[in-house]
Amino acid sequence: MKIVFAGTPDFAVPAFESIAENFGVAAVLTQPDKPQGRKRILTPSPVKQAALARGIPVLQPIKLREELAPLKEVGADLMVTCAYGQILSQETLDLFPLGVWNVHASLLPKYRGAAPIAAAIAAGEKETGVTIMKTDAGLDTGDMFLRAALPIAEDDTCGSLTQKLSHVGAELVCSALARIERGDIVLEKQGEGTVCRKMSRTMVDFDRPAGEVSALIRSLSPAPLAYCAKGEWMLNCYRAQVVPFDGAQKAGTVVVCSPKHGLIVACKEGAVRLSEVQPAGGKRMADTAFASGGKLQEGDCFDQPIL
Repeated sequence: MKIVFAGTPDFAVPAFESIAENFGVAAVLTQPDKPQGRKRILTPSPVKQAALARGIPVLQPIKLREELAPLKEVGADLMVTCAYGQILSQETLDLFPLGVWNVHASLLPKYRGAAPIAAAIAAGEKETGVTIMKTDAGLDTGDMFLRAALPIAEDDTCGSLTQKLSHVGAELVCSALARIERGDIVLEKQGEGTVCRKMSRTMVDFDRPAGEVSALIRSLSPAPLAYCAKGEWMLNCYRAQVVPFDGAQKAGTVVVCSPKHGLIVACKEGAVRLSEVQPAGGKRMADTAFASGGKLQEGDCFDQPIL
């Protein structure tokens, strides 16, 4: 069984490594190198770096549907996609006699689209997971093959949950490939689904229940981030937890800011502790370290977003 692997970010690396180790990968398809950092240095994707370390050929078309010839030349039986970053045309799907199989980071049909992990956290879900689906020409609408659930911890951020799910996906896709190789394939149609779009940097609205505020902050961490504002001064938020609180302060009011107890802000219902933050122009740090700097005082109030 000759396999092409299509993927780009860190999330896809464990799946690639597992397939390469257990089945072999004939070629890798990934996004073109992109400039990164302040110096805008052209940098290969994490999947490309992993492929080159194994001496596996890498294809990087800008628009795959317009540059199919090199992929055709590989002559693979099957392709696995995992956060590749381009929608596949029917012509591409037809290249692979054993199909194209996607490692999708949600329990489909929930959270089709670009940001399923962030969307699950933001929605307050208690669990998410990985689905191996047979790709069709739609947006994550193909028939489901295997699914594996994973609880969402109260302190999970999009970053920590992505890492956990990447390993779930690596194990699940190898189970799927073993069954495909044996011809042991039973597919299930998806029901009505929900579509999530790419999330953007967002100002925290404390005039919401604490659980929703915490979920928003964790869903956007480590990027593109949620932030609080006080005039022109901004505070990026990386981690947040709901904490017990029965005060009557206005939503957005700093109720605790101390090196011992950290930074706690009142919400419409309850309060959140902003346990890891980054002040404008500063470094990412624990709230206890931030509180030592005297940038905020108890009684200060963050601005509310203009809706």
